[in-house]
Amino acid sequence: MLEASGNTNTEPGNSRKEMLIARLMQAVTKLQRRFQNDDDEEREWMIRHCSNPAVIEFLKESTVMMLHVIDAIGQLEPVNGASISKEFGIPKGSISKITRRLLDRGIILTELLPGNKKEVLFRITPLGQEIFTLHQALHKQMDVGIHLFLERYSENELLFFTRGIEDTAEVSWTDPESIAARFTAVKHLPEDTESFTARDSAELHEITAMLRKLDARSLRKAKTILEDVFFKVY
Repeated sequence: MLEASGNTNTEPGNSRKEMLIARLMQAVTKLQRRFQNDDDEEREWMIRHCSNPAVIEFLKESTVMMLHVIDAIGQLEPVNGASISKEFGIPKGSISKITRRLLDRGIILTELLPGNKKEVLFRITPLGQEIFTLHQALHKQMDVGIHLFLERYSENELLFFTRGIEDTAEVSWTDPESIAARFTAVKHLPEDTESFTARDSAELHEITAMLRKLDARSLRKAKTILEDVFFKVY
């Protein structure tokens, strides 16, 4: 994935929103790097909380995708490759390669459906069960940490984060036209955005200040009123 250039300098005419977008792009790049580092951190946590040398040896050589496949099989067993791909979004080709490696290591085993020799189902072995249980414990630990981290934010901030993440999952950064088509608000921008901002900035700041004083319930009411009065199409 392409990374932000890291240049936060802006031309005199640039808006505060453009500066914030540049800052956010930098934050996304840092987050990507953090997630890459987290893979090693999670592996180290599992190793520290394991006493089985065979499991520790596997963890040192395993990939994140291998752990995800083990987790999928542990949750859904007996399960075929197509179901793993559908439920967890892992490409079928990757599942085929990984399950072969896991079979060779004695982490999983296969069985056939009665009367259907073409349908191969996967189960985890006792060794695979140890890895699965350890991986589940890791995620429970992470859930506690994530929950504590998010508690610092207000309901409105959490709603904003949720909307941003959900929208992010649905768009392609390399196809700006698809973004404009999906988020129709882009179509309603004034033709002369800069003159609009300069003309009405005082009113916008005043309205924003008023909205910041409202609690979550009142904000929802204000949103409903605005939609009914100004944005409803009759």
